[in-house]
Amino acid sequence: MYPVSDKYKAAIQDSTRHFYYAGEIITKGGIRYPFTNEDIVKGSGYITNQCCGESEIELGSVYAAELGITLYSDVDRYTLEGADIRVSFFLMIDDGDFEEVPMGIFEISEANRTINCIAIKAYDYMLRFDKDFKNTVSSGTAYEILYLACEKCKVELAHTKEEMEGWENGSQLLGIYSENDIETWRDVLYYVAQVLGRFCTINREGKLELRQYGDKSVANIPGTQRFTSSFSDFVTRYTAISSTNSRTQTAEYYALEPDDGLTMNLGVNPMLQYGLDQTRKNLLLNILNDVSRIRYVPFDSSTIGNPAFDLGDIITFSGGHADGEQITCITKYEFKINGKHTLKCVGKNPRLSQAKSKNDKNIVGLMNSVEAGKIAVHTYMNASAYIIGSTDTEIADIEFASNEDTDAQFHGSILLNISADPVTKSGTARGAVSIPDGTGEMVDQDEEFSIEWTDDGQAVITVSYIINDSRLTTYVPVETWHSGRHILNLYYPINGLEANSYNTFRVLIHITGGSATVDRGQAVCTISGQGLSSNQNWDGRLEFYDDAPAIPNAGIMPLSNMLDRVNVHTENPDQNGYHDEFALPGFVGFGLVGFGEQISVEQDMDTEESE
Repeated sequence: MYPVSDKYKAAIQDSTRHFYYAGEIITKGGIRYPFTNEDIVKGSGYITNQCCGESEIELGSVYAAELGITLYSDVDRYTLEGADIRVSFFLMIDDGDFEEVPMGIFEISEANRTINCIAIKAYDYMLRFDKDFKNTVSSGTAYEILYLACEKCKVELAHTKEEMEGWENGSQLLGIYSENDIETWRDVLYYVAQVLGRFCTINREGKLELRQYGDKSVANIPGTQRFTSSFSDFVTRYTAISSTNSRTQTAEYYALEPDDGLTMNLGVNPMLQYGLDQTRKNLLLNILNDVSRIRYVPFDSSTIGNPAFDLGDIITFSGGHADGEQITCITKYEFKINGKHTLKCVGKNPRLSQAKSKNDKNIVGLMNSVEAGKIAVHTYMNASAYIIGSTDTEIADIEFASNEDTDAQFHGSILLNISADPVTKSGTARGAVSIPDGTGEMVDQDEEFSIEWTDDGQAVITVSYIINDSRLTTYVPVETWHSGRHILNLYYPINGLEANSYNTFRVLIHITGGSATVDRGQAVCTISGQGLSSNQNWDGRLEFYDDAPAIPNAGIMPLSNMLDRVNVHTENPDQNGYHDEFALPGFVGFGLVGFGEQISVEQDMDTEESE
């Protein structure tokens, strides 16, 4: 809840209240356009925000707040691109004195003009985190990762290092697992907040804030301040969590005693993959302690409203059919400017979901146990065009790993444009011809002629397979074609793959009696099988090719073998160091306890922002 005075808390509970809304628009150039309550088109203004989906409590959520408002204004809408808009609520607490409650800072994303009005839609700074991650960080504490995210995306962090290190899991070093689905910095916020047992939001000052689900009420809403309300007859509570371990391909389950509530599935969190098993267990148990505080009654209520309410606030309801002893949490709100406020808390019924939740525990484990039985497909498509001649040309190279003793299949479809060499053909032709007989008469006579012509030849395509640097000699596909476009369909069974082995499969093609081209994207190949996985990280293997053209000889000089030698050795990278010397300061009449200097080094991998 936004910190307000006791006078505000008393005034907001009165049966009558005096208030108004006001704000301003600040363009990127610093031009300010203030507006008052009279400038707001009646019924047009709203602010919505949420920290959960529509059905279940969530950890790590990164939702953005939305502002919509229509103003009587003649401001040029083209000057509002990327501008900030701020709205505040003012409540009279004494005669003539108003207390301000800021509603947040929003960036305008859309401004549409009518004759006298301009309709604005804006979002808070959470959208700034929709920026490519680019693997610029691999490890660090929660504060270090979030601070870097805020620095990259130009958003201020609302917490200090000391504050975050005092949270559960806040001082733990987190590493980002290499095989992850992180695409943007917003994904990073999600996973870090999940480890901390919290959710992310942008506070009213435009700073990134992580909030925890609590259990202490900050306010009560009596029946006299509600227009409509709907309360569930159950309490949403969690007594277990489930998280998938990518390294072991198993689902780990931790629960309280008695385990009679809901299970929160954390999925695959790349921040929870590195470290000792005991460290991962401690992290998950700390998250379970945070989740166990959730004991909320789901509700949906339309109220007179209190703009000081925030996401995650714990409130109670009294009067009517509300149970005044049960707490609930604001997981979604919609504030109508100069209108009603709608508050909501989502949640599932532990009784109805208990059987399903218990089955989910077993199903997730079974799904991971049969993960190796799933068919994995590794695809290849050529990124550049190939010109195929009489020497072998590599048109496909697929790398894959086998997690167990298994078999796989190779399929390929290559669209070739064949140009066969022309061939000269000869033959004889027989027929009757008319020749003069010397008297001026024509006489028919049978004759035989020799003729020659040029025809389209036939090109021979030869395919070679290389598995783990071993060329197959027992199976060599061959096709014979005339000029034109042809599809070369390939298949080969790859048998006897060993467990925990790294494999390569290459396809080479050469042609005799012509030439061929393969356009970009026209060589499509796959390797499929059970128990396969890709190798996305460089494993330290280097490949070198050295092609030497043939030297024309024409039998003048004798030929002998040519030898080449390759030397291989290992080099250790040089360590970069920093050396700083300075003269000791002199003090007369003072005792010197000591002093220190701290040097921090950070490499900025984002070239778009580097200086």
